[in-house]
Amino acid sequence: MLNLEYQMCTRTVMDTTDPDISFDKMGECHYCEKFDNFISKNWFPNKEGERKIKEIVSKIKYEGKNKKYDCIIGLSGGVDSSYLAYKASQLGLRILAVHVDAGWNSELAVKNIQNIVTKCGIDLYTHVVDWEEMKDVQRAFFKAGVANQDTPQDHAFFAALYTYAIKNNIQWVLHGGNIATESILPEAWGYSAMDGKHLRAVHKLFGEKRRLKNYPVISFFKYQFYFPFVRKMKVARLLNYMPYDKDEAISVLEKEVGFTYYGGKHHESRFTKFFQSYYLPEKFGYDKRKAHLSSMILAGSCTREEALEELRKSPYDPSTIEGDIEYVADKLGFSLNEFKKIIDQPKHSYKDYPNNESLVKAKVKLNQFLKRKGIR
Repeated sequence: MLNLEYQMCTRTVMDTTDPDISFDKMGECHYCEKFDNFISKNWFPNKEGERKIKEIVSKIKYEGKNKKYDCIIGLSGGVDSSYLAYKASQLGLRILAVHVDAGWNSELAVKNIQNIVTKCGIDLYTHVVDWEEMKDVQRAFFKAGVANQDTPQDHAFFAALYTYAIKNNIQWVLHGGNIATESILPEAWGYSAMDGKHLRAVHKLFGEKRRLKNYPVISFFKYQFYFPFVRKMKVARLLNYMPYDKDEAISVLEKEVGFTYYGGKHHESRFTKFFQSYYLPEKFGYDKRKAHLSSMILAGSCTREEALEELRKSPYDPSTIEGDIEYVADKLGFSLNEFKKIIDQPKHSYKDYPNNESLVKAKVKLNQFLKRKGIR
């Protein structure tokens, strides 16, 4: 990793805390070029998006014919998934919502989920993760010193969602990922949570349980081939086909379903709140607000000046952070001193542990080749 002289993009607020960033002669980062030339081509917050949504929804309904549900959605109680569920229900889709309780829900998140499914007439299944195994995997990831501490939760979320999709013969997954607020995410800041080899390697090295009996680990083959090709599962990111402004979405949800905002992106989970607002900035110097705000700048929903003003604020509340650290440490079975020592230990890249990155890159190249040949 090169030690770069500090530089911030002249268009966004991305900077050299992303070790892989590069800049053109105008001082704009490579994310701007990627957005302008590629990502924006798949974003339709306009009349064309309305037409595309109708086509997608029509296809989902057709393929869901004679089934109980048209599609499945993972509900966290956060803004993105909540707004998506609300809009999808308005489009007349028969939705099965799955919520995975990994032990870190805020009370607001639980209340939001109940309000959404009740007001929108959506069936809800709540999957409760084996806490002792989840705790062991999370402890292992902290000891490994890697950046993406959300991997244990996110991997379990995906596994449960797809398991219940298959169980209910559902092929379409509604995904809350969106270009308006998430077009930028540096790989160094958060390696894929879906690398089962990486997860198993970290757990084998640092976990205390010999093996995981109930925690579901998704293999490379299952994720990259079985789900999309054998089960023919498809993902619809409907938020990319409509105007999506976070503040407006919150206002609509508050009015229509009694939604309560919890403050901060992904702060519906007490763990993710601690991880993104304290652990990443303090240990790695990664402030995910930069990626989020930069995405909004490129989407036109935020100015660079507004983003810089937001970044002048601390990513966490100094008056409550000690209590948050104690809560996370205690829940994971660490003493406070032990936990702080672990956080202060040398940081590690996901590359320091076995992973499937080379296979994933080979799969991407294969997809590109097949697409050029008109096979996919």
